[in-house]
Amino acid sequence: MGNCDIFCLHTARWRLTTGTMRSLFQACSLFIILLSGNRLKASSEVESVDLPNCHLIKGIEPATLETTSQMQTHESKQKWPEAGAEDIDILPNGLAFLSVGLKYPGLHSFAPDKPGGILMMDLKDENPRALELRISRGFNLASFNPHGISTFIDSDDTVYLFVVNHPEFRTTVEIFKFQEEDNSLLHLKTVKHELLPSVNDIIAVGPAHFYATNDHYFSDPFLKYLETYLNLHWTNVVYYSPNEVKLVAEGFDSANGINISPDKKYIYVADILAHEIHVLEKQHNMNLTQVKVLKLDTLVDNLSIDPSSGDILVGCHPNGQKLFIYDPNNPPSSQVLRIQNILSEKPTVTIVYANNGSVLQGSSVASVYDRKLLIGTLYHRALYCEL
Repeated sequence: MGNCDIFCLHTARWRLTTGTMRSLFQACSLFIILLSGNRLKASSEVESVDLPNCHLIKGIEPATLETTSQMQTHESKQKWPEAGAEDIDILPNGLAFLSVGLKYPGLHSFAPDKPGGILMMDLKDENPRALELRISRGFNLASFNPHGISTFIDSDDTVYLFVVNHPEFRTTVEIFKFQEEDNSLLHLKTVKHELLPSVNDIIAVGPAHFYATNDHYFSDPFLKYLETYLNLHWTNVVYYSPNEVKLVAEGFDSANGINISPDKKYIYVADILAHEIHVLEKQHNMNLTQVKVLKLDTLVDNLSIDPSSGDILVGCHPNGQKLFIYDPNNPPSSQVLRIQNILSEKPTVTIVYANNGSVLQGSSVASVYDRKLLIGTLYHRALYCEL
């Protein structure tokens, strides 16, 4: 056990301010990163693969010092821009939900004191814009810190939005009802459970039912660093319903993105630090049985499904070290993969988009609808492309 690990464990007993915790997270992150070069692909570089007809989405951009100063002066008149679109989910009618403003231990943030939110874009519009959805009264917006998201359409066409939330470094799952008539979210339920200590992503399979990935076994932030350092492979997938909560898959290095096949037979899980995508077969009792593992040469984050083909789109980090040791002069790169026929003996893996960070830093998700592609990032910008 290193000095930083001992320091972190002792400090876990203190009651710390948010600013102090951020400083400790950064110090311990650096220590872990220096010992995890292979898992983070620390020496990897990316060759650009450009797409035509792309533009940055307005309203999702890091605030510069100049704009920050202006907004502090005219705070009542100007809206702070959002930074990052960590996850994106698109309904069959073309309405896209974007989870923005994530603050996560060890990761850079351009707006560390600004709460996150949910944006929406109508991809059927000729020039779609990102609009922030209003959330019903009674929900704590000040601590809203959204991470992975998933939608579910019930038999009566009710749309539910599931959001992984990290208020004050804790983990909850928030369930909302989307009200299209006034572009708002009605908060229905907050889910907390001992089997959901560190949820990263979620896939809804019912109006109050979901699979979730835990990217760490522990909930204590300092034990998380120790867990990563020791490479314990204790992370897992949990099934939640109002009547039953259970562990359904385990043994991942760091379980991250999750999604479901179009026929609802298979669950796909990204293991970001192992550079793998796991294919798991869903059983009648909702348990999961592993079918295969696809090895990749990049850190795989969120998974989306192309509704027209069933292909898997993956937001990736070619060099994970740059995510945690943020240097504006050597920023993290972005990469999007398309995986075709994942159940076959030799799936086809294609690089759809790649950038060295000059345009897009830290891509975490890519979602497609009717030849329109959205690429989101952990804490930077978001890109809209017409394919």
